[in-house]
Order: sequence, then C-alpha cells, then structure tokens
Amino acid sequence: MRMKAIVAVTTALLSTSAMAQDSNLEKLGGFKTTGTAMMEPIAQSGDNVEALKAIAAKIKVPAGFKVSLYAAVPDARHMAVGPQGVVTFVGTRKEHVYSVTDRNKDRVADDVKVFAPSVKMAVPNGVCFSRDGVLYLAEQNRVLSFPAAEFFYEGPDVAAFPVVKEGELVPAEAVSYNHTARTCRIGPDGRLYITLGQPFNVPAADVMPDFQKKGIGGVISMKTDGTDRQVYALGMRNPLGIDFNPKDKTAWVNDNQVDGMGDLIPVGETNHITAPNQNFGFPWYGGGKTRTVEYKDDTIPDGVVFPAVERDAHAADLGLSFYTGKQFPAAYRGGFFTTQHGSWNRIEPVGARVLFTSLKEDGSVAKTEVFADGWLTGDGEYLGRPVDVQMLNDGSLLVSDDLAGAVWRIAYEG
Repeated sequence: MRMKAIVAVTTALLSTSAMAQDSNLEKLGGFKTTGTAMMEPIAQSGDNVEALKAIAAKIKVPAGFKVSLYAAVPDARHMAVGPQGVVTFVGTRKEHVYSVTDRNKDRVADDVKVFAPSVKMAVPNGVCFSRDGVLYLAEQNRVLSFPAAEFFYEGPDVAAFPVVKEGELVPAEAVSYNHTARTCRIGPDGRLYITLGQPFNVPAADVMPDFQKKGIGGVISMKTDGTDRQVYALGMRNPLGIDFNPKDKTAWVNDNQVDGMGDLIPVGETNHITAPNQNFGFPWYGGGKTRTVEYKDDTIPDGVVFPAVERDAHAADLGLSFYTGKQFPAAYRGGFFTTQHGSWNRIEPVGARVLFTSLKEDGSVAKTEVFADGWLTGDGEYLGRPVDVQMLNDGSLLVSDDLAGAVWRIAYEG
C-alpha cells in the first residue's frame, strides 16, 4: 500500500510538471511566441578557453591526426550534427541543449548558446537527426521533435512537437536520476530508435516483467510520430550510444556492466543487434559471461547473445558512431568509433579515451585499438571525460566532454 501511495504521489507531481512544460509546447506547436528571452551565449574566448586548448595539446592520437578545441560547451554529452552542416546540437544531463555554430567554417565554433530556452527540459541527453533535417530529443521521460531546427534555432522560440508526451516514455516508478540519460538514432528503416537504461544496479525480479514489456533495459523503436512503439532488443543494463552499420543496416550499441563485483569484472559490452527481439543477457549476466549474484541460480533465457566486443570493466563506454567520411585514411572507413567516459569506482581508473573498432568483410569484429587518449593522466587525474563521438560533414570527428565542458575536434592532416 505504501509503495502504491508513493507511486500515486509521484505520478501526480509528474503530471503537474508535465502540464507546466506542455503550456509552451502548445504555443510553439501553434507557431506562437512565448515571451521567453534568449540566454547569454557561452564565451568562446578567455581564460577557460585557453585552459581547454592546453588540454587538447596533451591528447595523444596516431601520426597525422591533430586534436583541437572545437567549442566550449558546458556539460557536453551526446551530439547531433546537422545534415547540412549548419549547426551541431549538444545534449546534457541537466536542463539545456546547446546549439554550436561555426559561422566562418574555420572548424572552430563561433557561437554557442542554449537551444529552445522556451522549452523546459529534463535530462535532455539524446539528440539525433533524421535525413530530412528533423531534430529529435530523447529526454528522461519524453521525446520531442524540432522540424527545421538547423535553420530556425537562432531565437528563443522554435517549432516543437511532442513525439512521446511527458511521462509516457517510461512508467512513473521507473523514473530515476540513475541510468536515464537516453540516446537516439534514426534507423535505416526511418524509425526512431531509443536506448532505455533501467534505474538499478541489478533490478529485483518482480519489476522485470514490466520493464521488459516497456523495453526498459534495452532498445525500443517507433515511427517518428511516436506511434507503433516496439521493443527492439532487451537484456541490457544501461545501453548508451547506438548506430547502424551503413553496409548491412545492423545496429551496434554499448552497454555498461554491473558495479560492485570488483575492478576487473564484469566486462563492458558493445552489442551487435542482428535481428529484432534479441536478448543480451542482463540481469542474468552482469557483463560478458559473468553471472550476477542476484540471478546466479536462475534459469538463463534461451538464445542469449554475448557481446561482440568485450570492453574494459567499468570504463563506461558511452558514444558510438560509424565512420562514413573520406578525410581519414582508408583503414578507418567502415569501422566505428566509441568513447570511454572513464571509471568512477575502480582502484586503478581506466578509460577517458576514444577507441576504434574495425570490421571484417562479413561485418564481424576485426580488432579494437586505442585511437585517442590522454584525458586520464598517469597520476589518475581526469583532465576530461569523453562522452560522444560524431562526424562533421568534412570527415573530422567531434568528441564531447562533460567534465571539461568542451567539444574536441580530431582531424587528419596527413
């Protein structure tokens, strides 16, 4: 009874919050002004920017590559580069999305400001574009669309529409500060794919049926208008970073493993989704083939798929993006880049780097190697914590960093 009362109160509070948020959305959907003022832009010069440039100089990359500061962006998380190269949108785990513009095309941002300040947001982490220029935003418990955001982002009011209304992405009892930073991607089939982390280290068995029904602890898909929601994959703890191989159209997604089992186990995962409805083993497995304590005596579901790439334990693999550009040497084409945010609970920290995974002709993994590191010093100090990696239209890479508050650019100069 007590739990039901808590859920009822939580639902009521969330409903009140949703009404407040939807008031401006209704105006924006009707192309009405809200009276919201623009916020001050983020300074792209001064002592902070000079300190960030000094960090960029310490990052190690292969011969011929160069790391530079692209933009100072507070709390920078997952990114979406506009299809026409006008603006890049950067999500956060707080309450803002930022627009980043390189007006003179010198590959350094000139303008960084809060996007759509008239819309109140909650954990607006996941941003992704459709090929026809619609920006999608996956929040903690809502999904929005911003048609033509790349060209109508300058003012405080921009056309915005709910794809999934506030409170309907996950049930109220699954809303948490933990593992609710979503990521999204438009698939080759034109559907919207969203990763849904579940809020526990290891969930109790009694919540699993509801979680699985909603796709919590997996990946869901829907039409871009929010209809025809389907569970695409299950058996993940906290999936973050998803992309599709343009060659065979299959999906790849990172998953963060169970904490509290030691420095070296379980391994982190990059999973290869080759068909709908695959199960990747959580919570029966905590990562790789390591059984969880809580489910060690339970029967494992049939057909569990093990990770295509086993990652360092507790390195927090987050961003994932296939390289489709032409700037980098041929060895990088057809593979994908991933980021490791870095460990928070290891005696010997690991991560804070960008990795590259090459694929064989049949689409299976060839090898993974470190591409960029140096954000974690030999003394165990974090200079930055990479989150996402996305490609600019010129073929260079952007790497977001929520600790330094930066977006780095990695270019090949031969």
